[in-house]
Amino acid sequence: MNTTNHQRAKPARLSRFQRQLRGLVLLGTLLSTLLMVFYHQVPDVLGLALLVDNAAPWFGLAVPLLLLLALFSRSRTALVFILLPTITWGMSFGAQIVPLSWSAPAKTTNSLTVSSQNIRAGSGGAVASAQALASQGSDVITLQELEAGGATQVTRVLQRTHPHHFVVGTIGVWSKYPLTKSQPLDLGLGWKRALTTEVNTKSGNIRLYAVHAASARANDHSNRDEMLGQLASILRKDQSSQVIALGDFNATSTDRSFIPLTETLDEPNQNHGMFGFTWPRTPFGFMRLDHVLQRGLEVTSNTVVPAGDSDHLAVLTSLNIPASSS
Repeated sequence: MNTTNHQRAKPARLSRFQRQLRGLVLLGTLLSTLLMVFYHQVPDVLGLALLVDNAAPWFGLAVPLLLLLALFSRSRTALVFILLPTITWGMSFGAQIVPLSWSAPAKTTNSLTVSSQNIRAGSGGAVASAQALASQGSDVITLQELEAGGATQVTRVLQRTHPHHFVVGTIGVWSKYPLTKSQPLDLGLGWKRALTTEVNTKSGNIRLYAVHAASARANDHSNRDEMLGQLASILRKDQSSQVIALGDFNATSTDRSFIPLTETLDEPNQNHGMFGFTWPRTPFGFMRLDHVLQRGLEVTSNTVVPAGDSDHLAVLTSLNIPASSS
């Protein structure tokens, strides 16, 4: 009787196909885990580093695929191994998707709302984007890829609400508050795709950097890397107590060339969590190329919003200015 019960309790042997699936799952969990941890060490051969860096948050898609294979394999060992990439992804990227609303301070009267959008060259949507961002409460509006005459049109439309402006090439800033100490930045390229200015708010002065980094392609991202590197160097040397850097960086937060910026300034999470992808606008976002980074301020809100006819969503961020700001 006991022998019969013991035989019935003995688990069924896996078929050859199930054992193969189990092996595939074990290999997949190890490879995906190693990639999540060491993706910055992938060599930049044939543009592989750029692709891996910017796709890093999507590595988590390996988990449900491996889970499905593990279920088909009917292997408990395979199911346990799934925990490895799951936990690793959570430790690597989980903090970035926590909703800002869970911990953000309340907005005070000493606050500033800034926005940025790459309006897409050729769209003719500069005015529409500027009006949309102004209607959503943006005190400072920055636009990239302005066309000839676009800056003049935006200045005319925003004259009453945002009378202060500074434009360098295809990038511009419009503000409700006076702008001083404004100057263009070439960031090592020999032409101007960035600027810096000081926003003189009623609560204090904020040093602002607006940037449109050079395009990054698999085998052609040296200009972008140079711009981001020089910007990071400038920010490290900037002694201002309150700093904002925003624009189209043509890099995600996981890009190794973007990391030096986040070692100097902080990028807030999204109001409702997740990554806040800004590009492409349709059919769905795959990467966050547009950012708002800050130092010395309290972020109360950070989100992405549609504006105009661009292929980029705009970023819209509100920040409290400390009472001691000057």
